[in-house]
Amino acid sequence: MLARALDPLFTLAEPVFVVVVAPAALLERCREVVHDVAGVASGYTAVVTGGVDRHASVQAGLAALPSSVQWVLVHDAARCLTPASQFEAVFDAVAQHGCGIIPALPVTDTVKRVSGDVVVETVDRSSLVGVQTPQGFPVSELRAAYAASRQSETDDAGVFQAAGGTVRFVPGDADAFKITTAWDLRRAEAVVAAGAGAGPGPGPGPGPGPGPGSGPGASSDGSAFRVGLGMDVHAFDAAAPCRVGLLDFPGDPGLAGHSDGDAVAHAVCDALLSAGGLGDIGSRFGTSDPAYAGATGDVFVRGAVEALASVGLRPERVTVQVIGNRPRIGARRDEMQDALASVVGAPVAVSGTTTDGLGFTGRGEGLAAIATAVVHRA
Repeated sequence: MLARALDPLFTLAEPVFVVVVAPAALLERCREVVHDVAGVASGYTAVVTGGVDRHASVQAGLAALPSSVQWVLVHDAARCLTPASQFEAVFDAVAQHGCGIIPALPVTDTVKRVSGDVVVETVDRSSLVGVQTPQGFPVSELRAAYAASRQSETDDAGVFQAAGGTVRFVPGDADAFKITTAWDLRRAEAVVAAGAGAGPGPGPGPGPGPGPGSGPGASSDGSAFRVGLGMDVHAFDAAAPCRVGLLDFPGDPGLAGHSDGDAVAHAVCDALLSAGGLGDIGSRFGTSDPAYAGATGDVFVRGAVEALASVGLRPERVTVQVIGNRPRIGARRDEMQDALASVVGAPVAVSGTTTDGLGFTGRGEGLAAIATAVVHRA
């Protein structure tokens, strides 16, 4: 798990210094793992002894960082399938906003508030997210927050916020789940085995790192399949034309945005970029670049496909779920799938759902889309 957690860090575009905080009894074994994974980049690593709790362990890791470091990401090795794109997204967001950044996914289960064994009420999940790692911060501010902390927190963002820091979030990744139980471990083995083209069972040992054709998701003949997740949300704007999934819907309110607000196309773009470890639509195209003012969704999807091609990858299949009360896509599903597929260059499956009146989509305030993309070596 430690080897797999480290793999993506040594494929990032810019070099990073990696500190592993380990139990004293496993220090030498962890040094061996780090050396095997880092290879020639071993000079950019350190392995240090942890403390009696998470708080002390994080402080030990912070103390081992070189003085030149400006931004720090704190990551759980138990989330060992976290893709390189998630590290890049957090690094980019910390540098852009200068505050705390956490990756998070929307809560999809119905959430109840309880008292004992009695259900009290349903909680509005539209404002809830499930938090992952890595969590990123300006290093000097995180050090100060830990030094000033007077109570235990469940994550680094809690420590940072308790000291008055601002925390924002970026979209997380479904593969970045935490392995805590035997069931979680079995799930991780199945994910690795499926990515390697094998049946369920124990996954292969750590590879040299997830570049194209190696590491998790790679088979012995060098072919590689990767999975990416993308999500986008836009509020309705009655003054804008409605364009969803590359189709026009006359008579329906449009979606607000710097471009045409096509949440479906944007989610597909993010999923493709995520699968290739190439960042996201915001970091690649900008959220306010005049060049993309009013740009249609196909511009971004095509750009994602071109970015994949530049690193030797191409789309295999995309699925996208549209979440909202309008526009009604059922009658035009085939047309939307064909329009998206013609730009992606691979089959695209579209489905639609509502949230039964719950949340901003249920209230008719906006539209959301979640996309999954599978890509492989060209």
